[in-house]
Amino acid sequence: MDALHVDLLVIGFGKGGKTIAAAMGRRGQRVVMVEQSDQMYGGTCINIGCVPTKALVHDAESRRPGDAPKHWYARAVTRRADLTALLRGKNFDMLDVIDSVTVVTGRATFAGPREVEVRAGTDLLRIRAETVVIDTGSEPVIPKIPGVLDNPRVTTSTTLIATEDLPARLVVIGGGYVGIELAGMYAQFGSQVTVLESAERVFVREDEDVADAAREILERQGVTFLTGVRATSIRDTDDGATVSYEGGGPGEAGEGAVTGDLILLAVGRRPVTAGLGLEVAGIRTTDRGAVEVDEHLRTSVPGVYAVGDVNGGPQFTYISLDDSRIVLDQLVGSGERSTADRGAVPYTVFLSPPLARVGLTEREARKAGHDVLVASKAVASLAAMPRARIVEQTDGLMKFVVDATSGLVLGAALLCVDSQELINTVALAMRHGVSAAELRDAIYTHPSSTEGFNEVLAALA
Repeated sequence: MDALHVDLLVIGFGKGGKTIAAAMGRRGQRVVMVEQSDQMYGGTCINIGCVPTKALVHDAESRRPGDAPKHWYARAVTRRADLTALLRGKNFDMLDVIDSVTVVTGRATFAGPREVEVRAGTDLLRIRAETVVIDTGSEPVIPKIPGVLDNPRVTTSTTLIATEDLPARLVVIGGGYVGIELAGMYAQFGSQVTVLESAERVFVREDEDVADAAREILERQGVTFLTGVRATSIRDTDDGATVSYEGGGPGEAGEGAVTGDLILLAVGRRPVTAGLGLEVAGIRTTDRGAVEVDEHLRTSVPGVYAVGDVNGGPQFTYISLDDSRIVLDQLVGSGERSTADRGAVPYTVFLSPPLARVGLTEREARKAGHDVLVASKAVASLAAMPRARIVEQTDGLMKFVVDATSGLVLGAALLCVDSQELINTVALAMRHGVSAAELRDAIYTHPSSTEGFNEVLAALA
């Protein structure tokens, strides 16, 4: 058995792990990056997550009425594959050009506190390291529904976006943000889409006015929602797969069924820890299966850290990147940076137009005891945001929740064109105590979406 002794071992080629590996490699540290698949260099976001799905969303939005759905979709899938291959290669090169960094393709299993065995076929390599970073990410949850296992018509987000044939009918089990995003995308490609959601409404984390506006947009795009229902079984039929469900929202029967060519499971994601041998190393996990970490992302074993989705934090690539800053501060900095330093972390659901939010909803702010002012306007009513009309995307709304005493922004929900960019400005303002009045009176370029803030925030009430 071959053996290596290195300064840093990173397990998993995700955003946080690769950033730490590159930074330490540039310092002359001997680094080994272990990734179990050469199709995952660069991590989930580049290969099966953010980048390919957003590329598909863009192509779905670009489809014109005269474009044949199946042909347009096949073209989009090819472009997605080319894009991910390009970025995968660039990510490999990012580490490969550093002389002291070695990328090893194989499956890592802990053999001790800071020691792993990496298997690739019949080859076995033992690696001991002074520091270990676990960055194995997350994977789709497979619900225990009869008929799910070994069913070729059942898919996850990972396999769906690689499917070359556009499903005429897509049934989505789960109305969370992954399921909703894919539902909207496939509806715009031309699929007939039905979403089954166990909650009484979709977008449960949003205020009802925002949720209703987003749902109405998706329904106009062709998505059908069945809320308050639970899938009970999946069975193959002559022309597809039928999902039986029980429950029912207002006006719906207590039981029913819907048939699709593909059934998408979108009920959440879980940390990838199975098979790592964490118990051998003495690395504790939480009751939800994540690697247990403190505010500095240290595990229960000294010298071992966990970053990204595997540590149970928010499942965003940019959080994984911030995780890398915390760990690097432990390794070569002051050691003071922690997860407690984060504030006003935004997120975006890439609908058409996107829904982006940061901070508290109106409901949360009032429940927390804030005296609030609310400014909310439909994009179609805004005179000071001509960009929406220029790009022919006037759906949605802008909503701000402001503390009436301090004048500071408590939160914002932006369902509009360019919201994935606008929300970063709001988040930065919140982190640095910029008031709603300052945002209202700021000078923005024209015509831009940001200048909509001038008009919306003038309506605080």
